[in-house]
Amino acid sequence: MRTFRRTAIAAGLMLGVSVHALNAFASEPTIPPQPATFPAEGKIHYVARDSILEFKALPEYHEPDWVTEKYVKTGKLPPVKDRLPKEPLVFKTANMPDGIGVYGDTMRHVIGGRPEGWNYGAGQTQGWGGIDIGLSECLTRTAPLFQVEAKDTEPLPNLARSWDWSSDGHKLTMHLIEGAKWSDGAPFNADDVMFYWDDEVVDPNVSPLNGATPETFGVGTTLKKIDDYTVEWTFKEAFPRQYLYAMAYGTFCPGPSHILKPQHPKYSKNTYDQFKNAFPPEYMNMPVMGAWVPVEYRPDDIIVMRRNPYYWKVDEKGNQLPYLNELHYKLSTWADRDVQAVAGSGDFSNLEQPENFVASLKRAADKNAPARLAFGPRLIGYNLRMNFSANGWGNPDERGQAIRELNRNEDFRKAVTMALDRKALGDSLVKGPFTAIYPGGFSSGTSFYDRKSTVYYQFDLEGAKALLAKAGLKDTDGDGIVNFPAGTAGGKDVEIVMLVNNDYTTDKSLAEGVVAQMEKLGLRVVLNGLNGTQRDATQYSGRFDWLIRRNETELTSVVQNTEQLAPVGPKTSWNHSAPESGQVDLMPFEKDLV
Repeated sequence: MRTFRRTAIAAGLMLGVSVHALNAFASEPTIPPQPATFPAEGKIHYVARDSILEFKALPEYHEPDWVTEKYVKTGKLPPVKDRLPKEPLVFKTANMPDGIGVYGDTMRHVIGGRPEGWNYGAGQTQGWGGIDIGLSECLTRTAPLFQVEAKDTEPLPNLARSWDWSSDGHKLTMHLIEGAKWSDGAPFNADDVMFYWDDEVVDPNVSPLNGATPETFGVGTTLKKIDDYTVEWTFKEAFPRQYLYAMAYGTFCPGPSHILKPQHPKYSKNTYDQFKNAFPPEYMNMPVMGAWVPVEYRPDDIIVMRRNPYYWKVDEKGNQLPYLNELHYKLSTWADRDVQAVAGSGDFSNLEQPENFVASLKRAADKNAPARLAFGPRLIGYNLRMNFSANGWGNPDERGQAIRELNRNEDFRKAVTMALDRKALGDSLVKGPFTAIYPGGFSSGTSFYDRKSTVYYQFDLEGAKALLAKAGLKDTDGDGIVNFPAGTAGGKDVEIVMLVNNDYTTDKSLAEGVVAQMEKLGLRVVLNGLNGTQRDATQYSGRFDWLIRRNETELTSVVQNTEQLAPVGPKTSWNHSAPESGQVDLMPFEKDLV
């Protein structure tokens, strides 16, 4: 809920220091300033990993009375004990701050996204806002690891209940949960895992949501089925434990092969587009392994998700989860999510838009307020990401190619970061201690953050202009915008197209601020504002020069989305992927990161 930007400090000028001396000083890298004290900021309470969950049989199991009366007693469902694995995943009471839950009620949520369909493995979004997380389960689990000390953050088990390494570290045998079922009662087994791997991840014509590729799990990695509940990974590296994190949300969450396989072009006469679109939003009761099943959809109105009667997780009293009966996702806007949560017509909001912070605090201070605010650590940040590919990814024209060459120039990158007045950008969103200077890298709220090893270039417009000149960019026609060198892009003004998500007010506000600040530097930045799905497709295909985007989990939890920390494969990085040739033209610092 905390928001802080990739924005720089407008430091107070020291009296008696000449402008040239000040500029020389400001151009040197330093460490970021300490964030302002925020008394309401929450703290993480760390726990031992073995206090979170385990797999075991319990003497008895329970479910909501309405499920028993309406479905079990009428013969529509078997008893709950027969719908669960022999050893379900058990969440431990010690890690439940409010103790064992009670059954009933509906949670009302508001989202700004719209579902494309239910085919997650073929790249369709379900509208975000937590819908895909509620539907999906993955081989491993990383979500609770923010509670575990950084020294002990191997992923937790999930669909894979355990795993073993070979003595040489090149093979990993995974043991899947036995007896778990999809929400339609069909068994979950290794066939589902292998369909996701062979026919969605490895198939070059399919692009799963969240960007899983074979290289996400290591170049040259293979996966094979041993038996119905055992699969074996083979890696070129020895003991590459980092790939266990990629087997969690959202890059190894298999779908129901008994439903998907008949629609796949390998097993039918369908085209790949027909396969992708075979399960539109109107297709109800799509089998899931997650806690919630989609049961109703009305365009631009609502998605209703009901508890999965075959969900394979319980609490220590044997109560089958989830406790809630339904989730209602009202299809509106992301800004409206905050408004409705504060007003009491919605039950939850991440409150990620800082423009709403002050009004929300004032409303929450009212003794009759329907909602309470709980501030977490400083984990939300924004980055300006540059397209680093110079060998054809996204098929750039002459201007676009010239911009990519500039993006690969260290002096140019330093000039851009020094020309960003980060404090001004933060203050333009909301004043007060809510925002803080963020130079990039790990978020300051994570246990991995080390302020003293974080490099930060302070705001220094004149120093930035000098670096642009060093990079060969000068205003040769006197219009205030620097030009490409003669012979490059016709010597025209340097014009950069920046991709931004139109669905979020904060993204647009920050992008507009960057446009204004870059104009002072002498760079013309033009916004390409698209909605979420169009924006994602444009980014993933490399059709951008720059983009503004909120940080993903690799810079907050670190143990999620780890393949984004470096371009480890030809198709893993969201801002530096390979063209059709399959070759990534890595710069020296990228090779070091890999």
